[in-house]
Formats: sequence, C-alpha cells, structure tokens
Amino acid sequence: MLHIDGTTFRNCDRIRRRNFLQVGVPLLGLGLADLLRLESQAAEDGRSSSNKSLIVFWTDGGVSQQDTWDLKPDAPAEYRGTYDPIATNAPGIVLGERLPFQAQVMDRIALVRSVHHENGIHAPSAHWMQTGCFGPTLARNAAQKPSFGSVISRAQGARESQMPAYVTIPKSEAFGYQGAVYLGKAYNPFEVGADPNAADFKVPNLSLPGGLTTRSVDSRRTLLKSFDTLRRDVDQSGVMQGLDTFKSQALEMVAGDRVRAAFDIASEDPKLRERYGRHRYGQSALLARRLIEAGARCVNINTGNWDHHNDIVKGLDEHLPPLDRAIATLIDDLGGRGMLNDVIVYCVGEFGRTPRINGHAGRDHWADCFSVMLAGGGIQGGRVVGASEKFGGGVRERLVTPLDLLATIYHTLGISLDTHYEDSSGRPVSIVGGGRPLEELF
Repeated sequence: MLHIDGTTFRNCDRIRRRNFLQVGVPLLGLGLADLLRLESQAAEDGRSSSNKSLIVFWTDGGVSQQDTWDLKPDAPAEYRGTYDPIATNAPGIVLGERLPFQAQVMDRIALVRSVHHENGIHAPSAHWMQTGCFGPTLARNAAQKPSFGSVISRAQGARESQMPAYVTIPKSEAFGYQGAVYLGKAYNPFEVGADPNAADFKVPNLSLPGGLTTRSVDSRRTLLKSFDTLRRDVDQSGVMQGLDTFKSQALEMVAGDRVRAAFDIASEDPKLRERYGRHRYGQSALLARRLIEAGARCVNINTGNWDHHNDIVKGLDEHLPPLDRAIATLIDDLGGRGMLNDVIVYCVGEFGRTPRINGHAGRDHWADCFSVMLAGGGIQGGRVVGASEKFGGGVRERLVTPLDLLATIYHTLGISLDTHYEDSSGRPVSIVGGGRPLEELF
C-alpha cells in the first residue's frame, strides 16, 4: 500500500520526519518518488493500451445471494428468508426487495448465479476470490498470489500520468490479499486512508506537512531543479535525470492539480452527492468515479462487514440500502457521462451465505454456489449466467470459478490471457490458469 509510515522525530523545522516521507525525504526528494520510479519500470513489460477501467465493491464476509440476486420465493421459509422478490426493468429477472435502485438499472447489470469454489473460511476464500487461487491456510495466512488489482496495475498502469493506477477506499482489506506479492511493491494499492463521507475528508498521503504551503513547495521545486541540473552536468550515467523525473512526479501528486482535484470530492454538486447517498458506500462510489475519470485504472471500495451469522435481516437492512443506492447511482452516473462502456463495475465477496437460515436467524459461510454482479465495460446488461439448484445449495448449470471471473475481467480490460509473470522463485505463472471468460456476457 503506497502510504509510508515513518518515525515521528522532528527535524529542526519542527516538521515530523513521517510527514516529510509523505511527500519524499527531506527537501521533497525521494520516498514517493521511489515508488513512482518502480512503477515506471513496468513500461518495459508491454502494457496494453486499453482505455477501460474497473471499480470494485468488495463485500467482506459475503452478501447473501438468496436475499439479493438469487431469490428462492417458492422455497420453504427457512430457505426463502424474509424478503419478497421485486420486478426489474429487465424482463424475467427479479431481485430482493432491498435492491429497488438496482432493479431500475437491471437492463445494464449482469448477474452470475453459479460461482463456486471449495473453501468456507474467510482468509483462504478472500484470497481465492481476489487472486483466483487457493493459497493461505489458518496456519499460514500470508498472501501467496497477487491480487487482480495489482495484476491490472502491472499489466496496464494508470491511464494518466501522476495518477495512482490502483487505489483502495478507505484502505485495503484486513487479510492483506489486495496486494502485489511477487509482482513488486510498485503495484500495491494506494490507500486513501480516510472516509470520503467525513466532513473533513482529506487524503493523508497527499497532504502537505505542517509548515509547508503550495507556494513553498513551488519554491523548493525550483531550488531542487536548479540543484539537480548542476549535479546532472557532471553525471554521465543519466541517473540524476531520472531522479529529476520521479521527484517531479512525486511533487505533482502532492502539490499538482490533477491528483488533488480528483480527490476533492467536496467540489462535486451537492445534489449528486445526495443521489449517491451521504454515507461511506455512496461517497466511496462517487470518489471512485472521480479517480477513474482522472486516470486511475482500478479502484477497490472495501465495504462493511457482511458476515451475518446472527439476525441477518437486521444486518442486511443496515447494509443493503446504501450498497444498492451506491451501485445503481454509479452505473447511472457513468452512463450519463458516456463512461459506462469503458468502466466495469464489479460487486463480489469471498463467498455467499448458506441457503438455509441457521438457529440464530442468520446465514453462515457458503462457497458451493453464490452470486456476483457485473456491469459496464461492454458487458451486456439484463443477463443472468448460470443457475443454482432449487433451494440454492449447489450449482445447477454453468459452474463458474474465481479464475473464470478474473479471466472475464482481464479480457474485458484488454489484458492478454496469455500473460505470465515470474513468481519469487523465477517461475512464470499465468494470470488466469485454466480460467476462461464468460462469453455469455458479451
């Protein structure tokens, strides 16, 4: 994650060293620049030139498919649950009653109702869905494979210079499976580090240290440029010229207009902010759109806890309305701006929830068959891929694996499915293994 923690001793200007590291080492030298330099090396990897991007709603704990996207209204009460089905604007597709806004844009949404993997524990399953591969166990929770966001970051980079390619809002998920692992730290996500709905929202990693203003940074930039030009005159290797470039990029991220403007959610029309919803879900979705519009490639919104083992109705009544509004408004907003065909919207968790309600009025972990939602990026809306069994316990048709989902996303973004990257042992590893895109969505 591209935020940098430092020690907190002060220098003679009474500016914390940690604050200096947020924009580089003293006199705004390296730090962030190091990371930008590492990221630039990916230009040698033959990145694709696609203009498409990805916004992800990661639902930690897993949304109950039987209460949202795959209702079983004719099942017994202990399977059916509390919510009634509602009609959508896509003929023949119904959703749970807590998704009225998605129902209005169902013609632009595709559902996959037959996702399957073989683990019901949070950590291994979170790893599986975010990397495509089973990896960690309870005895060893460390990430084994890079996340899809990091793969996208390495394969394509940001669409605009100075913008981070891969961003997590408000921060990366707790297990640590949204990182780059052997791809290198340059492809870890940039963590926003704050709630976009907060009245005083600002991004800590893009804040100027106390005692510095944009004017003083500009002054230091001029001095730094002059000093480095002098040193470059006697440098025959070209190293100093490269350092100038990366320090300039670091300064632009901190003091320049593009990145700071992208994060300035307060500049949005208040009416649009209200449409998204004045909560973390809605404002995170709006911020994600702003970041993508400014040139980020992948933005991962980490939502609330969906691990509803007890009283699932209370939990879903709290979390579903803001998620529903955020997703539907994002889809509508992207469409109105002419961006929807270039931005994939993806809602996914580590698994679903048990078809049968437990003795605590909740639903437990269930990986045998669950649902994910996709929209945009050229994916055809108003479609359902796969089907669950009568009561939802297993896949009835068209089993879909985590690697199939990643292959679908990579294919849609324009990343070659033949792409391989070397792991820590130097062995080339496919980004999709045996996964294949879901052709039914196109």
